[in-house]
Amino acid sequence: MKHGTLEQTALALSTAGHRYEEFLRVPAMSAGLYVLPAGGVDGQTPHAEDELYYITEGRAHMTVGAEEITVAPGSFEFDEAGVEHRFHTISEDLSILVVFAPAESLSSSEAHAVPKD
Repeated sequence: MKHGTLEQTALALSTAGHRYEEFLRVPAMSAGLYVLPAGGVDGQTPHAEDELYYITEGRAHMTVGAEEITVAPGSFEFDEAGVEHRFHTISEDLSILVVFAPAESLSSSEAHAVPKD
């Protein structure tokens, strides 16, 4: 069994100086916390896995394929593998719970670990 809190993950993330901290990895899925500062840039590229985002803090806009959506605390977004998506016009620091199924490939995971600006 694995357990913890988002607060513990956020602390580990801030200590590591990255934007993404994975806290769970099993073959069927992986999960982590992704943070983007207000005014920041989300440089991610499409993933090879399905992905679920759940916004815990902050406000922004998101482009998913040709669709534009607004996200805020409590929002969730499911993106199928290979679909172009990114956060933009980040008006408040974003904290995002991310779940990949199956587990995110290590090369994608390393791409998330971009140092903070």
